[in-house]
Amino acid sequence: MANCKTSTATGPYAFIAAQPICILPNHKYRATMSTTQGEVVIELLPDSAPVTVNNFIVLALNGYYNGSQFWKSEDWVVQAGDPNGNGTGGPGYNLPEEPSSFLNWELGAVGMARVPGGPINGSQFFIEKAAWPGTGPTATYNRFGTVVSGMDKLQVVTTTDKINSISISVT
Repeated sequence: MANCKTSTATGPYAFIAAQPICILPNHKYRATMSTTQGEVVIELLPDSAPVTVNNFIVLALNGYYNGSQFWKSEDWVVQAGDPNGNGTGGPGYNLPEEPSSFLNWELGAVGMARVPGGPINGSQFFIEKAAWPGTGPTATYNRFGTVVSGMDKLQVVTTTDKINSISISVT
């Protein structure tokens, strides 16, 4: 994954654009997110959202998420990945929609955030702590992962908690 490192950052938390695909086909990827509450392991889904998974891996490997806070924590969801810490920031670009074959947004689902009616943010992501309220999302969200361990850590995350780092493993 050395080719996922980039020097196209234009400044702290700012990139020229989403990076070219650097992940390998037919491989499995996991993200281990170290938080102030403990570790959370996410199985990434490159077959469902290759551009989104690639983008998340590039940002993680380049330290983009290190030190960022969970700026949103509600009964059903936590959200992170905003360098501004308030839901208004991103890396300087948006992502294309990658409609998911997953019909159920449920406990442990990981997706990229978007402003309703707006584009998909290039860095902000959310993790469901419970089922999506109501009938579910009314817009396309790129689902790119599933939490496989550490949900107990996410259940107690508040807006004062942070991501220490995210490491990526491949098999």
